[in-house]
Formats: sequence, structure tokens, C-alpha cells
Amino acid sequence: MEDNGKTDGPRSLRASDFPYRSQLLANLSALILLWDSPAIQGDILAKTGESLDQQSHQTLRHLLAWGSMRPTALSEVLATGASHVSKIVRRLEGDGLVERTADPTDRRATLISLTEAGQEAARGVYALGDRMIAEVLEGWSDADISQYTDLTERFVKDAIASADRMLERGLLPPKS
Repeated sequence: MEDNGKTDGPRSLRASDFPYRSQLLANLSALILLWDSPAIQGDILAKTGESLDQQSHQTLRHLLAWGSMRPTALSEVLATGASHVSKIVRRLEGDGLVERTADPTDRRATLISLTEAGQEAARGVYALGDRMIAEVLEGWSDADISQYTDLTERFVKDAIASADRMLERGLLPPKS
């Protein structure tokens, strides 16, 4: 993705595109926008020769990570509507990768679950992610990778704890 000044197509994602005072937040924003882009993911998958689309990959990834889900929960994690999730699930059912079953806690509700073939396909999705990160870190030393991994783990743990606090009080400062 070359930034040649044109506005009719994809452009480079740089931290400077985001006017945060925090360089860390600007860098994270550029990274999230890059890796969360369905267009970029779809293009990479197509060039990889992958037969499943980006939305199917996302669905398989979530189902392997979190197990069977109701369609409403799946639409929430995929950030899309219920009718769109139905289309994705129908495609994956047609490919034999997911199945619908009754929720044992509420027989009126449906669960979307991976089949054996779906579990294998989902593990393949994670393998593609491993290949992607390996390419990103290709020129990094083992020590740099280890240090970055440790700091990222700490950052995620602290971000989760902070999100829990923000859910309680918003972005107001803590009461003294």
C-alpha cells in the first residue's frame, strides 16, 4: 500500500494519521486499523490462495477460542447484524464447518458449533496468523521478541483491568 497522495484507494497507515498526544496510542490505532481491515485481510487471504473469506475466518477463530455461541453473541463479537451472521453461518454450514444445535440451557435457543472439519479449519486460521506474525518479526532478535511479548502481555493485562474500572466510572478520574 503505497501512499502516493491519491485518495481513491488504500493508503499507508501511519501513526501520524492519528492526532493523539500519545505516540503509543497513535501507533496502536494504526496497527488496529491495519489488522482489523476486512479489505486488507481479504486481499491477503486471496493472494494466499485461501478458499474461505475474511468473515468466515473471523467466525471460525472466535468459535475455536470461545466455543459454541448463540447467533446473537456471534453477531456481537463480529460487530455485524444478525442477518449477516445468518449468511456467514449458512456458508460455513454448507462447507461442513459449523452446525446448529439446540442450546442445552434453553431448548428454544440455537448454538453455533464447530464440526471436526471446522475445528481443523479454525486451527488453520490460527496457523495463518502465526505465519503473519513470524513475517512481521522476521528481522527481530529473540531477545527483542521476548521483551516485546512480555511488555505486550503486561499492557493487555493492565488494559483489561483499566477497562473494568472505566466500565464502572467512565473516563472520570478515580475518587480520592
